[in-house]
Amino acid sequence: MSGSSTPAADGVPPGGGGVGPAAGSAAGPYRAPGTPAPQPFAWLRPSDPDRKAPATGRTVFAAVLTGALASWLLADGLGVNLLLCAALTAVGAGIAARAAGRRLRAWTVVWSALALALLAVPALYEAGWPVALSTLWAVGLASLALHGGRRWSGVLLALPGLLWQLVPALGWARKGLRGRGAVGRDRVVPVLKGVAVAAVLLAVFGGLFASADAAMADVLGSLVPSLELGEFPFRAALFVLGLATALGFAHIAAGPRRWDRTPVRPGRARGRLEWALPLGALNLMFGAFAVVQAMVVLGGGESVLERTGMSRSEYARQGFWQLLVVTLLTLVVVAVAKRWAPRGTEADRRLARLLLGALCLLTLVVVASALGRMWFYVDASGLTTLRLWVLAVELWLGVVFLLLIASGLTPSADWLPRAVVLSAALAAAVYGLIGPDALVAEQNVARFERTGQIDLRNVRSLSVDAVPALDRLPGDYRTCALNVVVPDLAQIGSTPWYAASLAGARARDILAERPAVDRLVGTEYACDRVGLRRGYSLGG
Repeated sequence: MSGSSTPAADGVPPGGGGVGPAAGSAAGPYRAPGTPAPQPFAWLRPSDPDRKAPATGRTVFAAVLTGALASWLLADGLGVNLLLCAALTAVGAGIAARAAGRRLRAWTVVWSALALALLAVPALYEAGWPVALSTLWAVGLASLALHGGRRWSGVLLALPGLLWQLVPALGWARKGLRGRGAVGRDRVVPVLKGVAVAAVLLAVFGGLFASADAAMADVLGSLVPSLELGEFPFRAALFVLGLATALGFAHIAAGPRRWDRTPVRPGRARGRLEWALPLGALNLMFGAFAVVQAMVVLGGGESVLERTGMSRSEYARQGFWQLLVVTLLTLVVVAVAKRWAPRGTEADRRLARLLLGALCLLTLVVVASALGRMWFYVDASGLTTLRLWVLAVELWLGVVFLLLIASGLTPSADWLPRAVVLSAALAAAVYGLIGPDALVAEQNVARFERTGQIDLRNVRSLSVDAVPALDRLPGDYRTCALNVVVPDLAQIGSTPWYAASLAGARARDILAERPAVDRLVGTEYACDRVGLRRGYSLGG
């Protein structure tokens, strides 16, 4: 073969037809001769697994059982059923990891324990946002536990790592079963036959026992979900979701991507003056803010307050949201500045640590000021779920800046990525396990007992988690606050045990003992009598 290329080889059809250069041109439409074709996913190659253990029959069987369990239990809501599905998923992943010869590591235990704690939230509380947040974090931490990782690329790409394993896992399972051939069938088919026979026997004898004894019928009714033809598409989707999720985790366990090996090019180091001048100016601005805050807090800022025309409490309550944005933007600035910091000499590195450390330290003043302002705001207007959420985020940001300061004081910062993710996971776990709606209701009721003031529109928007605290309100206040959850409790009362929460059961018991009956007196209902007239409708 000669070194010359033909039009067809260069991407041009014989005769010069098609889009691109004119006939006879030696170049293809998108690249010059000899240039390799672009590979958009080439960045993934360094993270390819060293080896991938094949799928075993037991792994696939565990995934099928997980799909069946998800289809059976998850259609009625989230509760203990999520923990049951997660346990079966963990069994399948454990089988795959053992087949791959992987060993249990300390960080795997840490991430798994946190994921387990987060999955307990749906079994404890009903509020939708904390349950969704905890579930998403649990899935991410489970993925991180199986992937491992210590660099920023390792932990940040491992958290959503399950998403790009769902489709490859199906092909991996199919290939594994096909490779086992008759041996695999000899093991799987008897198990499937046994399950089918057991299902038939349980259905027949369960039906007979249920028809013979009302108590037994009630027990079986609570254990077995009602199956209606209209639910079939939804349950089929849950089966596919459970199967794909279980296979995805098993696929990771059999040979995870090593995201730590993903190449990340360092930022181009800037000149000392170009880098230090804007950062020094920003430090001066933050320092001025810190001085003003100290003057106001220590009582020497009367002139500042006089010029603003605010009282001390009004000044404290103003500006929380702006300070939250300042904190977030500072985190971005620190990350960008660290990437572009001059690092050619020891003096450069010392200057970078000094300026970035000072900025992080001054940012803690911003965090403290923001938290103090929100505290005054809550004391004046009451706690809401949004205010509690942003308080939690601001506290976590303060922890992140403390970690950044600590990383600048240690010889190596290799521990920082995992520490930041650990702090975020702990914050999510604490936020979910304290029961945000219950805490908001408790604070508002305590404020009512202290001041006689309560935002009924706020507490009426809470979930049934708030019932134990709202039950302490007197008379019409209690009725107005609770009658909105009565329809929710009626729906919860028909929920099977595996999809119910502890908070829902407790609320149902409280209102069964002391119903919140809204009686019409003259032309007014309970909310009318306590001053909540606009935007009110009975039962919601």
